[in-house]
Amino acid sequence: MRKASLSLLFMIFCWSSFAQEAETVTERDIWTRIGDIVFISIPLGNGISMPFVIIWLLVGAIFFTIYMGFINIHGFKHAIDVVRGKFDDPDDPGEVSHFQALTAALSGTVGLGNIGGVAIAVSLGGPGATLWMILAGLLGMSTKFVECTLGVKYRNVHADGSVSGGPMYYLSKGLSKRGLGRLGRFCAVIFAVFCIGGSFGGGNMFQINQATEQLVSVTGGENSFLYGREWMFGVFMAGLVGLIIIGGIKSIAKVTEKIVPFMVAIYLVAAFFIILMNFSMIPDALASIIAGAFSVKGAAGGMIGVLIVGFQRAAFSNEAGVGSASIAHSAAKTEEPISEGVVALLEPFIDTVVVCTMTALVIVITGSIDPDATEGVSLTSRAFASTISWFPYILLIAVILFALSTMISWSYYGLKSWTYLFGESHLNDVIYKVIFCVFVVIGSVLTLSSVFYFSDAMIFAMAFPNVLGLYILAPEINRDLKSYLTRVKSGEIKKYK
Repeated sequence: MRKASLSLLFMIFCWSSFAQEAETVTERDIWTRIGDIVFISIPLGNGISMPFVIIWLLVGAIFFTIYMGFINIHGFKHAIDVVRGKFDDPDDPGEVSHFQALTAALSGTVGLGNIGGVAIAVSLGGPGATLWMILAGLLGMSTKFVECTLGVKYRNVHADGSVSGGPMYYLSKGLSKRGLGRLGRFCAVIFAVFCIGGSFGGGNMFQINQATEQLVSVTGGENSFLYGREWMFGVFMAGLVGLIIIGGIKSIAKVTEKIVPFMVAIYLVAAFFIILMNFSMIPDALASIIAGAFSVKGAAGGMIGVLIVGFQRAAFSNEAGVGSASIAHSAAKTEEPISEGVVALLEPFIDTVVVCTMTALVIVITGSIDPDATEGVSLTSRAFASTISWFPYILLIAVILFALSTMISWSYYGLKSWTYLFGESHLNDVIYKVIFCVFVVIGSVLTLSSVFYFSDAMIFAMAFPNVLGLYILAPEINRDLKSYLTRVKSGEIKKYK
């Protein structure tokens, strides 16, 4: 009851603020200050500072990489085998395959940040930010392994075969096993509240808002039919989202397993084409990336500044440590939690090491770096258009698909947090999904920059209770990992294909 009361008050507060088209100065101050608390910066000297949440995530990633014996490297090949279905047993509990769980989680991270966020990061930090972004992505693979393993280990499998899992469950149940029940329940509730807020904001309104802006821009700007009628696109997307999410994770997974490979392929093929068309410039681009990463001078404050920009972009892109992905991975069909954790480590690799890096290379090779850039998607569009004049239309398709995939995944994350707080029932499912679709329409017509900032803060606030729980539960995951690898090597865990 306490959880429900706290959550209800929170949701009413969010609803009244999100739904207002006009913001007062006081409201903007409130939202901005809440965001500033999450993104509070730690001074590192020479006028350089770094958000504490990024330090929190980075230190955790380094710790889990070392503590788990560099699972991000030696577990990579096995992860590919598991995703390909070589260890799949159709009789295992769960709702979706390893591949479907991976694409569902990827759809929540591979999004507009890969297109626009990277462009801003490279423009601010210079080409060198790319190298640190890659390194942060590699480290984040270990964090994803730990949190997604826990997601499966402590999930609830219901009588009808449906699954509920994620940080809410491994924080409450896992910490309770260690005599930290109160702390676990508190962290679980806080995480769920943040996740719901993030699902309505960063996982919904921001996505549809940016997709709508790109659509209006490409179709004529102020001369576009949709200019002043953005709500029409919002209603269309809300209907599409509603049709997909009504069937739960199985329906979402069936869509993401098709959309994610398709949208990533479209984007990467275009990026490869740009790079090949500028093949002679590749050596200079790589040299500038390496030199820029270790330069003592630079627009972002030298080597440390560039490092911070790269790490921050990677953390914001792959969300390793935020805990959201473990909600999707917990639905995987498996009796071996470690197997799904290994699959999950592929996420930061695909999202950051591959997709983000390709964006950065295109920006660097085409010479499109703009230190004064504020609209990353437009900058990336111009970079591609410098070689492919009609690319903005291809980018528009990618932006809409990225936004759609992110929204449907975050709807599932928010739903599971909602039902954790209010209880598993058909009515609670419907209430959340209706509210989520309403926010799709609201997000298409409003420009609430401070609310978006707050929503982004909500998502990264999830990292504080989540990573704390990961530290406490890491020893048991380490033991489970050693046992799993031993059984795989001995043949006890056998291949089915």
